[in-house]
Amino acid sequence: MSQGNSNSMHKKESTIAVIGSGFAGMAASAVLAQNGIDVTIFEKNATIGGRARSFESNGFVFDMGPSWYWMPDVYESYFNLFGKTTADFYDLKQLDPGFAVVFGGNEVFDIPADFESVCELFESIEPGSAAKLRKFIDEGEFKYLVGMGDMVYKPSHSITEFISLKLFRDALKIQLFSSFSKHVRQYFKDPRLLAIIEFPVLFLGAMPKDTPALYSLMNFAGLKQGTFYPMGGFGKVVEAFKKISEDCGVKFETSHPIHSLEIKSGSISHIHTNGKSISTDGVIGSADYQHIENSLLPESFRSYKEDYWEDRTFAPSCLLFYLGIDKKIDKLRHHNLFFDEDFEQHAFEIYKEKKWPTKPLFYVCCPSKTDPSVAPEGCENIFVLMPIAIGLTETEEIKEEYYNTLMTRLEKFVGENVREHVVYKRSYSVSNFVNDYNAYKGNAYGLANTLMQTAFFKPKMRSKKVDNLYYAGQLTVPGPGVPPSIISGRIAAHELIKFLNK
Repeated sequence: MSQGNSNSMHKKESTIAVIGSGFAGMAASAVLAQNGIDVTIFEKNATIGGRARSFESNGFVFDMGPSWYWMPDVYESYFNLFGKTTADFYDLKQLDPGFAVVFGGNEVFDIPADFESVCELFESIEPGSAAKLRKFIDEGEFKYLVGMGDMVYKPSHSITEFISLKLFRDALKIQLFSSFSKHVRQYFKDPRLLAIIEFPVLFLGAMPKDTPALYSLMNFAGLKQGTFYPMGGFGKVVEAFKKISEDCGVKFETSHPIHSLEIKSGSISHIHTNGKSISTDGVIGSADYQHIENSLLPESFRSYKEDYWEDRTFAPSCLLFYLGIDKKIDKLRHHNLFFDEDFEQHAFEIYKEKKWPTKPLFYVCCPSKTDPSVAPEGCENIFVLMPIAIGLTETEEIKEEYYNTLMTRLEKFVGENVREHVVYKRSYSVSNFVNDYNAYKGNAYGLANTLMQTAFFKPKMRSKKVDNLYYAGQLTVPGPGVPPSIISGRIAAHELIKFLNK
């Protein structure tokens, strides 16, 4: 990976504005500043972190967004750029079990941290599947090494980057052009095993049949690398990124929404925020791509028309409930996936019918199982997440109806009353994603990882119409999730440095 310090002779007086303080924006800012560039991050919200913000109430500390810490090597590689390691910032614990999957009839499978134990679990469900899982995960590891190595660090401006014979051969080997659903079914038949393998796809967007088999690299990450947790919560990861940026000289301006981008001679000359006009030599847009294009740029400088966004397949939005519980709940694990209803039906209602789900799958995170600092003593901190289609209109009545549906199923599983012990409750859904992040139609995770939205088929990192505007984050390459966002920021920074060096 050639994404370290560029040490390039760029214009010393360069000043860059980064829009948005999520992981992509902070990663881009630190890499730019490390190269001697004057960088300011402009964040519309009062707190930094983008979707990875956290908040505290009644002694509970809630992570608002990411809760799965996979691909620890991506974080480590980023910290190494600045002579640091993960351990310099937070204590990373491997979870055992990594996660639990709940099926109908309250059947629950704990997914062990030890991979050989995962193989034994598969074998107990479907004889012969242990050997198949080893082969499947070996393939996933190869895809991970190629996909998260040479390929993922390419800016994907055009197909020519992938034309080298080795990369094209690798693209065939990593099954960039095959269906995930078909691939998985060559190995496993039992619907429970299929659900365990396919669940990351539901959250990454798109039906498994529309997702490239490349994404079995996620199964390698989840089942073999393992599932981790940063003690103190994801807010600690945000703090680490902020510290690195500030140590490099980055300035943060919170409560500074950008109102417009002023163009002169095909480049952004000024950004307008809070009644001020600030000159800049370039911009990294790590906020919602569609919002920057459609709300901040004059029409003639937009790379994509509105119907382009209408035609994209977006990953889901979600309905979330942050709950403080005044007792311990023995049967919950840290990560709990409720697959006690039909996976296919829920996926179809998210991606095809785009309606409120009839029998939703959902996810419950209980970090207080691992981390006593996120809840008062004797209490549990949980959030409940239900993936839903983007663009839905929610009302308090709809949210409350789903709250009761999900809590009934949760209570059935844990065998005790939970609702009567809720001492803190906050909901979060489509309109909140729109208001807080200018998220297109309230998307939570960006664009779905379909074949026609992978690599050079994604919205371009480099603006087609504005010379000094580059995009980073989950709506451009490499895609949704925290590790891809970190990588996206790194690539965008290096692309902008190349531009400044011209």
